[in-house]
Amino acid sequence: MRREEHGSKYIQVYEYYKELILSEQIPEGTRLPSIRKGSVQLQMSRTTMESAYLLLAAEGYIMAKPQSGYYVTDIVRKQKEITTLFVRQKRKKAEEITYDFATTGVDRESFRFALWSRYMKSALRQDERLLSYGEPQGELEFREVLCEYLRKSRNVICTPEQIVIGAGVQSLLQILCPLIRERKKIAFYNPHFKQGITVFRDFGFDCTDDYKEDMVGTYYITPSRMSDWGEVMPVSRRIELIAEAVRRDILLIEDDYNHEFQYFQKPAPALQSLAGGKGVVYLGTFSKILLPSIRMSFMVLPVELTSAYEEKKDCYNQTASKAEQIALTQFIRDGHLERQIRKSRKIHMTKATIFAEQAEKVWGKEAEVVIDESGFHVILEIPSRYNVEEFEGVARKEGIALLPAGESGGKIKLGFVCTNVETEVYYGVLKKLKELLESSF
Repeated sequence: MRREEHGSKYIQVYEYYKELILSEQIPEGTRLPSIRKGSVQLQMSRTTMESAYLLLAAEGYIMAKPQSGYYVTDIVRKQKEITTLFVRQKRKKAEEITYDFATTGVDRESFRFALWSRYMKSALRQDERLLSYGEPQGELEFREVLCEYLRKSRNVICTPEQIVIGAGVQSLLQILCPLIRERKKIAFYNPHFKQGITVFRDFGFDCTDDYKEDMVGTYYITPSRMSDWGEVMPVSRRIELIAEAVRRDILLIEDDYNHEFQYFQKPAPALQSLAGGKGVVYLGTFSKILLPSIRMSFMVLPVELTSAYEEKKDCYNQTASKAEQIALTQFIRDGHLERQIRKSRKIHMTKATIFAEQAEKVWGKEAEVVIDESGFHVILEIPSRYNVEEFEGVARKEGIALLPAGESGGKIKLGFVCTNVETEVYYGVLKKLKELLESSF
């Protein structure tokens, strides 16, 4: 038999027995025919049978027992058990949370799906443009529009050549890391950005939350949201930080997400603007103000890093959808992005205000209710015999997800994101939480 024929035949035998095992026509523990007997039954050579059996054994379908033969393993049963467990876990997770106050989402009413659909359809009609991959840096037309938008909205100083488009901030950080490789140590003002920290660590950076360390060469800052609860860095501190960065030769990475949602004060100027565009990498995203599924983020490189990027940019693939870039370009031109932001701001604050009012109705003077500066969170401070982590677990068992925000002096602080939960259920959920606190668990 030629080698090619043997190769084809033993795969056929392998597939034959594999199908019988997976369909349980040959059950677990069954002894397969010996190589000699199998070769006679299937009219194959012993070499072909042996090769098929060895492959079945290698993939866990059968096992050899010395002086006995080949037996079917428990692989089908284990696969069923794993599948069942996965389905149960998935079902449990889906059923577990009925009211999710722990996740930042988008209120369905805040986004005009029909409008966005029209812009996407228009983009998809541009056949010739869609036949190519697009520019690694992002579509030039989009970068030009974005440049003007950033100038108007944040006074960011840049040119289209300094802007890099990507699908999410993480993808942009993967481009940035090789450009700043010599700055081995990076300090995170908000150490909760685990996705970003992971990227830097993967590139060999030493990550810390102590920005005063001597070896730190980069600060990663979210000045419009310094913590999970929406604290905004004051202008005076921003100016001090820039002066400190210049004095110590520190590169600032400004992740300016959430600047659109500041309700109790005028949005503070961007670090990039205050620094005159020097020494600051500016990051932004549209996922928070449009839809999480529209993975569109951008990075503005300082002039001193653009040449290093130019040398490498052809090595990167564009991760953001070209069609969505085309659609978003016209969407911004027509003024819809600004309208979207205004609408979202109004809805966020309305929902947070309603939640705060309902909390005061349920708890009265027992509770202190605070809306954070972004309007995303309502902080509820209430008396409790239990610690905050313990109560968070109890609430979750009842289908209510919330954020533990601290505890002191016999009181616990609970955080609630109201954006993706309907206002009609607020009162009932709060009543349930009060009942849980008053009960013994």
